[in-house]
Amino acid sequence: MSLLAAEGLVKDFGGLRAIDGLSVSIDEGELVGVMGPNGAGKSTFFNCVSGVIPPDEGTVTLDGTDVTGDPPESLAHRGLVRTFQNTRELETMTVRDNVRLAAPDQPGERTLPALLRSGSMREREETVRERADELIETFELDHLADEYSSNLSGGQRKLLELARTLMLDPDVLLLDEPFAGVNPTLTREIADHVRDLNADGMTIVIIEHELETLTDLVDRLVVLQQGRLLVEGEPEAVLEDERVIEAYLGGDAE
Repeated sequence: MSLLAAEGLVKDFGGLRAIDGLSVSIDEGELVGVMGPNGAGKSTFFNCVSGVIPPDEGTVTLDGTDVTGDPPESLAHRGLVRTFQNTRELETMTVRDNVRLAAPDQPGERTLPALLRSGSMREREETVRERADELIETFELDHLADEYSSNLSGGQRKLLELARTLMLDPDVLLLDEPFAGVNPTLTREIADHVRDLNADGMTIVIIEHELETLTDLVDRLVVLQQGRLLVEGEPEAVLEDERVIEAYLGGDAE
């Protein structure tokens, strides 16, 4: 049984069908890339799977449970988390506070525990601090920990978003264009982190236009065209497929 599966997804926006009967399955521990020309339905697929928008038809299952239309916060508690093309850090907060804020189940966010300052709350706060500092160090942002996130470069913001995401300890991580606008050095650094996370057992699905990095990184490629599954398989075979070449060179527009 697949860990994450979309079956027969359909999503319309007015008169435009963004995804059309799309079925994709992801097995536990896989590292999968999703690619396709502009307008292929990649982001809409992610949005439907991650609960940002509900599909008009079809189902999404996570570890055998139907989660179709469940909101992102519910899916995060179930272990599915995603990033976005444009990072969503809080610019007026420091890097350290951005990472800490992402931690779930913080009792200090509720009025009574905050007033009582119980031992369990202090223990949870210490756990959050330690985990946040660990991630900040892992992503080599420790020299920027007290810097406002608004002062980070595009690549550093991508690393910050990845650190924030990992505070949720996901089983399935959806990455939406993690290399977009990132210089080659940080692109390699982010790719190395993704490999390490996958090697530790995390299931990862990546949308990316930077095909060289994507194909070197993933085990399997899924190619979409006009909201449908065009082809899937090992990266080398997929890139040599005539249908894929035609889809890109044919200029499948938004």
